Amino acid sequence: MTVVLVHGVPETSAVWDPLRAVLRRQDVRALRLPGFGCPRPGGFGATKEEYVAWLAAELESMGDDEIDLVGHDWGGGLVVRLVSIQPELVRSWVTDAPGLGHPGFRWHDLARVWQTPEAGEQFFEQAVAMPVEARAEAFAGMGVPREHALAMVRDMDTVMGGCILDLYRSATRVAEEWSPAFTGIPVPGLALVPSEDLYLAADVARASAARAGAAVAELPGVGHWWMLQDPAAGAARLESFWAEVGK
Repeated sequence: MTVVLVHGVPETSAVWDPLRAVLRRQDVRALRLPGFGCPRPGGFGATKEEYVAWLAAELESMGDDEIDLVGHDWGGGLVVRLVSIQPELVRSWVTDAPGLGHPGFRWHDLARVWQTPEAGEQFFEQAVAMPVEARAEAFAGMGVPREHALAMVRDMDTVMGGCILDLYRSATRVAEEWSPAFTGIPVPGLALVPSEDLYLAADVARASAARAGAAVAELPGVGHWWMLQDPAAGAARLESFWAEVGK
């Protein structure tokens, strides 16, 4: 049995470190998306479907038929798609981005900047050129706890920026393309809904969870980076869900 954690954008697997420190389970693996603080494989287009295929291959390579999959942000979006098309790869799944599988999903303003030619490139050119401390301050202003912002932005480089642009530009029609299959998922699922998330709409998240047949866990008082803001509360929600799955 293995817990597999999948991070989002613009992050690395280090975003899970505070949560891993308080989880009572030891069978935990945090994956790192290709191009995020690590090389981008040759020929890898960094599209949403390529990342889903990469995730499926990672899970298959583990040889474990009892995987509890957890995704945050784009990692949560990859979870949505994977359990829509290959639910047999997991025992259970958790996402804080279930809205990516709903027909009513709409991208937030920053995503639209990244999806816009020239504007997206300019954003990352400026971000990478900034001193790390200034970059961390900018991310703190976006909701990342200040004590974690510096660690988050250290790995941001042109490789990550290019992958983010390719990923978002492959997903301009994600609601239309992914929502039809994200219904009646046959393995247990949980949608996490942080009350202060500025990037993912809570009402769409709840509606999408209902279509998929997933339970919903509200996370009051925290935002998009709930695993950094209150890792103990997040761990408690996850462990309660896993305990129910195991009954």
